[in-house]
Amino acid sequence: MALSAITNIFRVAELRARLTYTILLLAVYRLGIFINTPGVDRAAMNAFMESQRKQGGLLNLFNLFSGGALDQMSIFGLGIMPYVSASIIMQLLAVVVPTFERLQKEGAAGRQKINQYTRYGTILLSLVQGVGIARFLYSLGRSQGANQQSGIDQVVVPDSVNTMWFTFMTVVTLTAGTAFIMWLGERITENGIGNGISLLIFAGIVAGIPPSAQKLVVAVQAEALNAGAAVGLIAFMLVIIAVVVYVERGMRRIPVQYAKRMAGRQMFAGQATYFPLKVNASGVIPPIFAGALLSFPTTLAQWVPGMNGIQRAIQSSTWVYNGLFVALIVFFAFFYTSLTFRADDVADNIKKQGGYIPGIRPGRQTADFIERVLNRLTFGGSIYLAAVCVIPSVISGVLGVPFYFGGTALLIVVGVALDTVNQIEQHLITRNYEGFAGPRGPRIRGRVRGSMAA
Repeated sequence: MALSAITNIFRVAELRARLTYTILLLAVYRLGIFINTPGVDRAAMNAFMESQRKQGGLLNLFNLFSGGALDQMSIFGLGIMPYVSASIIMQLLAVVVPTFERLQKEGAAGRQKINQYTRYGTILLSLVQGVGIARFLYSLGRSQGANQQSGIDQVVVPDSVNTMWFTFMTVVTLTAGTAFIMWLGERITENGIGNGISLLIFAGIVAGIPPSAQKLVVAVQAEALNAGAAVGLIAFMLVIIAVVVYVERGMRRIPVQYAKRMAGRQMFAGQATYFPLKVNASGVIPPIFAGALLSFPTTLAQWVPGMNGIQRAIQSSTWVYNGLFVALIVFFAFFYTSLTFRADDVADNIKKQGGYIPGIRPGRQTADFIERVLNRLTFGGSIYLAAVCVIPSVISGVLGVPFYFGGTALLIVVGVALDTVNQIEQHLITRNYEGFAGPRGPRIRGRVRGSMAA
């Protein structure tokens, strides 16, 4: 059945063109990863990043989402993180600033303005981060304390390179690289398949799978890792993927009944529909926020004296780190869901459209009911996120896995893959082809105008 569905993809000219366009732009992005920033010694940068993998830190998080661009300080070194940060900031501003809240409710024109402000914010963040990275790179290997912490014995930026020139070129190069990545993502979203920004992150993470597999094979051959443990690790990965797929597709369907209504002289019968609430409404945002927050002390400890004790206490292999990580994931899951989903707005929209939830009065009681259901789902979803993010890291630490195996990357890969497959299925079903899941019967879906977390 799956082979037949894949064959159907290439029978649709538009879908075939979109897939080709997406693959070509992703290939352009991956080629840019190997173009390094002017003035940077790639060998010294590789040595520094290798030491960072053993110590942990914020750079590892950025390197993960940039697809390894920081390993050789690529022109795409900032990756798409400035755009993601700007998007999150705009979502927060839409809650506290009335002007942005009104723009969100203006439809396509309002969203276009918000997207434009997000682009401006991306450029601004890239400039600020570019200056910080330039100063950081120039200091590597020159400061005695930083040299001892990083474990490198040579400077990343040679002495022959002028400081002002290097700072200017680094800021311009990294900002232009992020702007180009942002443009690639928007083009993929518009003319390709799937969400372009998510696919760029997806491509960067997936690109690290072959090197990780090679390290695993080398470790087994060198007897640094038991063959049985390696097989068990692979089986565990498959189980985690199955759990992620199951939960990410899970939702609570709240029934909505619409009363009979008159339109001119025509009577429309009442309709029974539903609107879905996802089990994991906050997506992968909570682990990203929690990981970034816990990585700051580890990174600052390399430059601020007296923080070595804090660094050792919150290393990724300690119970203190894992406990804080779980607590922050739960907190950010509730916090982000409360920002992106408003039960009052959903209840008000249902009431305006003449609908009601069976057994629940319209208005305040409907909002309270939706809020109560959402809180229960968010609690279960946050525990699921914490388990997926912490358990793989604990197991990889116990087994001594020679590569990073974390749940955050796994969540992103599976989530983006599911979203892309759903979009392909929609194209196939629209043209009377069977999707990946086979033929489907008719389903009634209700739409409720309200902000929902993706």
